[in-house]
Amino acid sequence: MDNSPREHDLVLYGATGFVGRLIAAYLADHAPAGMRVGLAGRSTSRLKAVRSELPAAAHGWALIEADSEDADSIAALAGNTRVLLTTVGPYAKHGLPVVEACARAGTHYADLAGEVSFIRESIDRFDALARTSGARIVHSCGYDSVPSDLAVLLLHQAAEADGTGGLAEVQLVATAKAGISGGTLESMRGQLDAMRSSTALRSLAADPYALSPDRTREPTTPQPADAGPVRRSADGTWTAPFIMAPFNTRVVRRSNALQGWAYGRSLQYGEVMGVAPGPAGAVIARAMALGLRAFMGAMAFPPSRRVLDRCLPAPGTGPSISKQRAGWFHSQVTARTEGGQRYQAIAAGPGDPGYAATAVMAGETALALALDGDRLPAAKGSLTPATALGNVLIERLRAAGHTYHVTKLA
Repeated sequence: MDNSPREHDLVLYGATGFVGRLIAAYLADHAPAGMRVGLAGRSTSRLKAVRSELPAAAHGWALIEADSEDADSIAALAGNTRVLLTTVGPYAKHGLPVVEACARAGTHYADLAGEVSFIRESIDRFDALARTSGARIVHSCGYDSVPSDLAVLLLHQAAEADGTGGLAEVQLVATAKAGISGGTLESMRGQLDAMRSSTALRSLAADPYALSPDRTREPTTPQPADAGPVRRSADGTWTAPFIMAPFNTRVVRRSNALQGWAYGRSLQYGEVMGVAPGPAGAVIARAMALGLRAFMGAMAFPPSRRVLDRCLPAPGTGPSISKQRAGWFHSQVTARTEGGQRYQAIAAGPGDPGYAATAVMAGETALALALDGDRLPAAKGSLTPATALGNVLIERLRAAGHTYHVTKLA
């Protein structure tokens, strides 16, 4: 912390939402004494209710009424804090005014966005402004896409230290025990609706380099298909398409480009979901692939979506605390370098990845931005977890009980 004239070191905007409440609880347990934390949202009474449920250390936190549709309130919110973490989505609907206010005020910003079109627009409109003001705009600071981004950073660092060349072929195999919330589904609905009505957005979503800082300079290296076929991996495990691959892969490729393609100009990066070995694994993997395709098709078609909505979580709801605690995530990322050396990185942790584990990732991101400025990479502007926080966030997540390590394979 510093002696900034701003009123707050860190503000959590969206503290009354489902994920916001989880992050508020995490910060209450992990923010250092004396840190000036604020909780922000549209209703002071709801904010009071959230604060009253937190440990005593948080009972003095400021409560700030703000609404993304009120430009003055968002400008005041950004101008009075050093770091703003927002959970208010869908981000395409609510996020751009918050990014703009932070970019103008020189306020570090973090979110949980998993929306390609929102981040692309945020980059195009506010990256230059943020670089001028000195703000770090860090998107996707939860399960979208911290494990993917940091695991590939570790692989790059290992290959660079050994002098084995750039990363050539990298694949993440994700396994998890996870639930879903109404907020995540609402974001998905918004993206599907936008793509249905816009050819440009459909083209953007299909572009493997959709988040590149300079699309014209990207290599012509073919990339793995986001919804590729069911396969059996080298260890016998069957894999299926991973619902988060279309987003995570673009974040990792942006990290590569922002660092001058340090990971490798010929990087091929893909993500799949690990299922199980043997004949049963093959059946389950095919069923999951068909189920995912059917679910996405039903969500994209309004009549069938209305039927699904009757049994899916409503906005503001999600997995119970017991289900969150029983959850976990494990990402195994295997790489082959241009020199032929193979490495494997593991990113893993306890808790439902989209909720309990995301609260850890987002909370530690915000604390790193507020407390570790002198240790962070020097980059400013629109960034990724790897390029904004890098090893500092890895260290913090390890200390919080998550696993991040890399091994050189024979």
